[in-house]
Amino acid sequence: MMDLSEATKARFAKEVAKYPADQKQSAVMACLAIVQHEQGHVSREAEEAVADYLGMPPIAVHEVTTFYNMYNQQPVGRWKLNVCTNLPCQLRDGETALQHLCSKFGVEPYGTSADGQFTIQPSECLGACADAPVMLVNDREMLSFMTNDRLDELVDTLKKA
Repeated sequence: MMDLSEATKARFAKEVAKYPADQKQSAVMACLAIVQHEQGHVSREAEEAVADYLGMPPIAVHEVTTFYNMYNQQPVGRWKLNVCTNLPCQLRDGETALQHLCSKFGVEPYGTSADGQFTIQPSECLGACADAPVMLVNDREMLSFMTNDRLDELVDTLKKA
């Protein structure tokens, strides 16, 4: 099991303090986000460390990590591009957008470009069906109406950043 730094433990403690003492496991998502922010992804060792800190079974932490696609279970590129492929986006070219990006970088879905800069992933519903196809950049910024031309512009902009 990995050792958590004192700084990480302090950040965990700040999150745990938001909940009653007997419900510290409620901070699991925040603790996973901290680990991911510090390490870029959440490894099984990190899940075990979070579980140990929060006093919960490692499988319970793993269930959270694998349920939400905002947690990277392996290293990803500098830019993680999640394209919604749920039915409403599918009906408005969500799969086309995903395939365009995969083709552009020569990767399969969940793949990372050869230069390590871009990871392309399908995503479940992002809740903006009327704006399809939609996508998230680094799990933070949602973009709408992502045609192939708009995707190309986005990639060019991110490459320059």
